[in-house]
Amino acid sequence: MAEVKVYYDQIGNTLTVWFGNPQDEYTCEETGDEVVLIKDSNGQVIGFEKLNYTLPATTNLKISFETASA
Repeated sequence: MAEVKVYYDQIGNTLTVWFGNPQDEYTCEETGDEVVLIKDSNGQVIGFEKLNYTLPATTNLKISFETASA
């Protein structure tokens, strides 16, 4: 089963999502849309970080995931 880790930094206003092992981080690449792709040593994207993200002012936040396969 796949594991997704989501971290919200309220002080830095960033949302980081990992769908790979965070310890495998090797390099990062900015996309220009305030999104940073996090890659491993093979160049595979293992996560991303959304810059300037503020959590919506709601107390009942829901997160849903979908998986797709070829």
